[in-house]
Amino acid sequence: MRRPHGPDRTLRLGLRLIKNSSGFSLIELLVVIIILGLLAGLVGPRLFSRVGQSKTAAARAQIELFSASLDQYRLDVGSYPASAAGIEALVRNPNAPNWNGPYLKKNTVPADPWGKPYLYKCCPGDHGDFDIWSLGADGAPGGDGENADVTSWSVK
Repeated sequence: MRRPHGPDRTLRLGLRLIKNSSGFSLIELLVVIIILGLLAGLVGPRLFSRVGQSKTAAARAQIELFSASLDQYRLDVGSYPASAAGIEALVRNPNAPNWNGPYLKKNTVPADPWGKPYLYKCCPGDHGDFDIWSLGADGAPGGDGENADVTSWSVK
């Protein structure tokens, strides 16, 4: 005699459930993809515009750090490093007496957030005792937005 709830009946019931279950239709999947595309199109540009602003803020912070380090250098040595020595003098002694460096935490001068070296002019600079600046994302003088120059004389 067969049992009504044997393994054969359970297997048949499971197969019937699999056959009757349905997934998402192609239309439903397309609607979801379109909605995700619209969201990415609306939110993406806003997020990417913040990247440029944060790079400019990072350049300003680095220039302020260089300014403080140059002031410490001047206290030790008696003058700011010459333009020829550049801000590399903060991490390598340019044969200056009383040099107590390095004046930066790392033993290298970081590049600006766009991967280009900072520019330095001293003794005197055009806008103060020294000038430090980055040419921005485009690497050319002037510019607007992310391409604008970031300078020590506008940071203070």
